[in-house]
Amino acid sequence: MPLLLGAHTIDNGGIDMAARRAGNAGMRALQIFTAIPKYYGDKQSIRPERVERFRAGLDAAGIAPEHVVVHAAYVLNTATADDEKWGRARDGLAKELERSTALGVGAVCFHPGAATGHDRESAAKRVAKAITHALKTVKGNTRLLIENTAGAGLTMGRTPEEIGMMLADVPDTLRERTGFGLDTCHLFAAGHDITASKSTLTKIIDEFETAADGPPSFFHLNDSEGALGSNKDRHVLLGDGKIGREAFGWLLADKRAKKVPLILETPQFNHDIADDDATADAFDVKMMELLEGMAGRK
Repeated sequence: MPLLLGAHTIDNGGIDMAARRAGNAGMRALQIFTAIPKYYGDKQSIRPERVERFRAGLDAAGIAPEHVVVHAAYVLNTATADDEKWGRARDGLAKELERSTALGVGAVCFHPGAATGHDRESAAKRVAKAITHALKTVKGNTRLLIENTAGAGLTMGRTPEEIGMMLADVPDTLRERTGFGLDTCHLFAAGHDITASKSTLTKIIDEFETAADGPPSFFHLNDSEGALGSNKDRHVLLGDGKIGREAFGWLLADKRAKKVPLILETPQFNHDIADDDATADAFDVKMMELLEGMAGRK
């Protein structure tokens, strides 16, 4: 089975155009925002005509809806001890799941947020409570997935143990609809040296899989501007950062990368592309050629 390579493509003109640009880059997966990521989006629904355009865009691109990941808003802090902010984050996460379920996509990924009360076990329970609320509120097949973090400040999700803690309090009846994914930049910035050797990378993924009681459901493929353990969440093109190219080849060869979306969140070349221009981004094309070469498909 070919790898499910994709990217968070530019959505000028709408998310349907993001899909078409991904298809023109030869991608089989896609990541999008359904709302502006710097706002909670807790009251924003999605119009039926937007859903229709997106599905038509996916069909034209040859991308299956189950291979699409929606990235939730960055401001959602489901780990916070501030009741008002937590309530808005909870509702924003549920609303994101509602929009994404209407689109029929495979998953929503989200950053769990920061343990502002300084009690990380209690913060993990708050994240689980928000996940549980969203899954109980919105029925369907779209999954809700925690993304590991670079570990700056009080952010949750930098270790396998924290990912496991957050998922452990989700009721067993809902666990099938949740899980986690791994971002390579975040791993490296959090101090997990995925560049040391292929066996070390494998062991790191093993540790997350064991703690979370299941394998990753997506990977974000990003090189890191920051050094190992820098806690710096700055993405650069593969091969242009401190991770380098070799580790990505090791990851593509791992069995857990075979059937899940592998999403580039690397810089885009043409942010000012016209709304009606579905041309693939030059940097996306470059990254796809690199990854396909690593995977032995060319």
